[in-house]
Amino acid sequence: MRNRDSQTFPAWKKGLLTAVLGLTAVLSAAAAREFFLTEETDESAGIRAEESTGETVPVQAEAEPLENRKIALTFDDGPHPYYTEQLLDGLAERGVKATFFLLGCNIEGNEDVVRRMAEEGHLIGNHTWYHVDITTLSQEDACAEIQDTSRKITEITGQPVEYVRPPFGNWNKELECEVMMIPIFWSVDTLDWSTENADLIVQEVISEAEENDIILMHDSYKSTVEAALRIIDLLQAEGYEFVTADELILE
Repeated sequence: MRNRDSQTFPAWKKGLLTAVLGLTAVLSAAAAREFFLTEETDESAGIRAEESTGETVPVQAEAEPLENRKIALTFDDGPHPYYTEQLLDGLAERGVKATFFLLGCNIEGNEDVVRRMAEEGHLIGNHTWYHVDITTLSQEDACAEIQDTSRKITEITGQPVEYVRPPFGNWNKELECEVMMIPIFWSVDTLDWSTENADLIVQEVISEAEENDIILMHDSYKSTVEAALRIIDLLQAEGYEFVTADELILE
């Protein structure tokens, strides 16, 4: 064991050691300060204002969840005595509401289907009585096409009919009937009646669908029913919410 008393330590060395220890302490303090400054949280940094503007700028603010994108399925020319009920079954299983534009000439014998549409919360609109271009008719005949269809629907559902989809998209803005009707058109035409091919219909919609689209289909074909239910499953998986068409045109 080394004897401390036998060791001598010159004064100049003591001074040098003191200076080194002092410098080390200063450097350690500076390093610690730098460490704590860089470890400040984003939250404390975000609430600081830039001296040049005096404004607070939040950093990495937590994003609010986006609302579901809305889209509407609409079906013309029904009710069909078989396929419309199949479609209603599929919609009920998925908790989806749709819009149906009915032909007056197809309602007779399918009153229960129309009643079910209303009871299950679907929107029912007018598609004239005989699927005619009302712009080619006299005002009297055009009004009869619309009024007779609306009257028939109301007799079954007990609800007024406020919306119309004019066949071929041809609407007479000057038409003055007893009841004012709001026309609803479409933004995506599936042309389902021309292909009767479920795969093509699905591809058409999925490739073109965007938020607030109104999709035109016809519940008179087996292929359309199959395609519509597949479209719902695919677009719901992408975050779309299916609503009745009035929700989109009145927003």
